[in-house]
Amino acid sequence: MGFRAFVGTIVVLAAGAAIFGAYAPDAVERMSPAAGQYAQRLHDWVALQTQRSASSVQAQAVPLPLVSVAVAKRSDYPLYLEGLGQVQADNTVTVRTRVDGQVMKIAFEEGQMVKAGDLLAQIDPRPFQAALDQAKAKQSQDEANLANAKLDQQRYATLAKQNYATQQQLDTQNALVAQLTAQIAADAASIEAAQVQLDYTTIRAPISGRTGFRLVDEGNIVAASQQTGIVAIAQLQPIAVVFTAPEQDVTGLNALLAGGSPEVLARTSDESKILGSGNLTLTDNQVDVATGSIRLKAEFANKDNALWPGLAVATRVAMGVLNNVLVVPEEAIQHGPKGLFVYVLDNQNRAAVRQVVVSHQDQDLAVVEQGVKEGDRVVTEGAYVLQPGAQVAIDATAGSGS
Repeated sequence: MGFRAFVGTIVVLAAGAAIFGAYAPDAVERMSPAAGQYAQRLHDWVALQTQRSASSVQAQAVPLPLVSVAVAKRSDYPLYLEGLGQVQADNTVTVRTRVDGQVMKIAFEEGQMVKAGDLLAQIDPRPFQAALDQAKAKQSQDEANLANAKLDQQRYATLAKQNYATQQQLDTQNALVAQLTAQIAADAASIEAAQVQLDYTTIRAPISGRTGFRLVDEGNIVAASQQTGIVAIAQLQPIAVVFTAPEQDVTGLNALLAGGSPEVLARTSDESKILGSGNLTLTDNQVDVATGSIRLKAEFANKDNALWPGLAVATRVAMGVLNNVLVVPEEAIQHGPKGLFVYVLDNQNRAAVRQVVVSHQDQDLAVVEQGVKEGDRVVTEGAYVLQPGAQVAIDATAGSGS
């Protein structure tokens, strides 16, 4: 065996002993107590390096947080006054009878759209027709008596000039003519009253609108004194929405009304669908001191009948536009113990917290007055997993505009 072979053998044996000592320190200590402590130290060092290597591999395997970003930019921001309101019919009428009698006919269907003047019901007209005929007959009788009295008046006037009749007789006849003339005038009034009562037996729609439930059936006896009506009619076109606004907006609203009729949008209560577009027509004449709000009224054409009396709606009034302000998506605004903040990414995609001051905010955009500069990249999705200084990955599939 040569010298080199001998040295190689010694190195292999030493390496094997070291490996054996690193992974079996207890066996080495039994064979050689003096070498046991070195074997244990070697075992501990190998275990530590193995653990560090595994941790490094594991850290490299964890992906970076995935976020979506948007760029803060300047834009015009429309101002809206949001509120909640209720739809009200411009006119609602409960149709009642104005005479007593039996209902002979119901001329409408429940839920029918009717026009002003349409026939709704017919009360038995015969008693009222008889009263009218009686009044007319009385007038004819009094007119005949008046004609005869006027002839006698002429005779007495001629005889009085010839001293064949006294002045008293002439005065009495003049008084009779005047009495009968007044009686005929009373007869005319009676005829008119009887005609009105007869007309009341034909019940017509006082307004155009939609009928509700029928409250009286054919054959029932109705009276003018009863509170129950025949039907209620609600006007649907146009229709109104009554809603409230904070008292601090009263000045701005009055200024808008002075310049015209600002647009008002009515949406479903969950704001998912627009029901109609109308115009603001009225601010109440006083603020409710209990709630610190003022009542407003808007009118809608409601051609498609999407707005219904009693329906709760969300309202939006266009109040103006803020020009060239810094805006970010509403999703970027976060709430923390110190107030509102956003996560801003630097050039190396590290997240930093910026406290911000927001002047206006809606479901889409927020106007930032302090804390963010134009061009800053703000996190819109994934902020819940971030920590200050954390490096992130940007989701390329998400939109990056604000």
